[in-house]
Amino acid sequence: MAPQTLIEIQELEKTFQTKNGAVHALKDINLQIQQGDIFGIIGMSGAGKSTLVRCMNLLERPTAGRVLFDGKDIAKLNDYQLRTVRRSMGMIFQQFNLLMQRTAESNICFPLEIAGVDKKTAKARARELLELVGLSDRAKSYPSQLSGGQKQRVAIARALAPNPKVLLCDEATSALDPTTTASILSLLKDINRRLGITIIIITHEMSVIEQICNRVAIIDKSHIAEVGSVEEIFFHPKTAAAQKLVYPDGRKSEPFSAQDADATCYRIVFDGNSSFEPVIADMVLEFKIPVNIIYADTKNIDGKAFGQIVIQVPQQESLRENMLRYLQRRGLTVEEVTGYVG
Repeated sequence: MAPQTLIEIQELEKTFQTKNGAVHALKDINLQIQQGDIFGIIGMSGAGKSTLVRCMNLLERPTAGRVLFDGKDIAKLNDYQLRTVRRSMGMIFQQFNLLMQRTAESNICFPLEIAGVDKKTAKARARELLELVGLSDRAKSYPSQLSGGQKQRVAIARALAPNPKVLLCDEATSALDPTTTASILSLLKDINRRLGITIIIITHEMSVIEQICNRVAIIDKSHIAEVGSVEEIFFHPKTAAAQKLVYPDGRKSEPFSAQDADATCYRIVFDGNSSFEPVIADMVLEFKIPVNIIYADTKNIDGKAFGQIVIQVPQQESLRENMLRYLQRRGLTVEEVTGYVG
């Protein structure tokens, strides 16, 4: 069965009027997000990604275009219907946005209280969610008594309280250290797997996309530059915006220093299996010619190891072509990069 489209964005635009004139935050945005996706939206600061996620639940009203949720144009819903849709869209923020005068348990109960759920049922739901996020022993703790990672876990539990279909995560790990970030991303991935909830991750960090997402949209200067699976974009980034995120130092072409002006370099991409094989070492032994490794990196994409290496190969054309054929026979993606200095 084909996956169901949960959120569809059609020709969406958002313009803000300022004292200095109109600012076009989003232009001609078209996206489809499937039920069960962990979908990443990545871009530099000011690219429009946070505005886009706020348009998804109409916290920002689009200037033009449509947002469809479960096939319904949410801009055409009445206030009651829109509130119902918003309860299906939990939101997690960078700064947690917890109520400081409430305990962890009471913070989780808060959206249920607003929805008219009785206190006994709300507390039972809160305890269930505290266990899910690994904070069963912190129910009576106030936010000031919690670490950053614990606060975000409470915020995730609060977002889950109304049983949403989707979690919107707006830079949800940007305020956390790398170890805590990894634990929060692991929790979100587990929630996606266990509960089937669609997750949308807004971030400026490619490492976040690589760790958790199965699909990604790259937003650049208010436009969607590229959309695809994380693996597709890692292997074959088509646009300058994607290459900036994937290639070493963001460069596909960069001139060498004078003494290396004639050097030829190739980027080799390893899939989840081959990244643990000594392919370059085997090639050196096969041809008995050393190669210069300019850059090397291994990434974890959706739980599988992927890698890329930039190597400088011999100038002798026949030898170089034989080496490239050797790499391609091993099932590797190989492309020339016009001179790279790491």
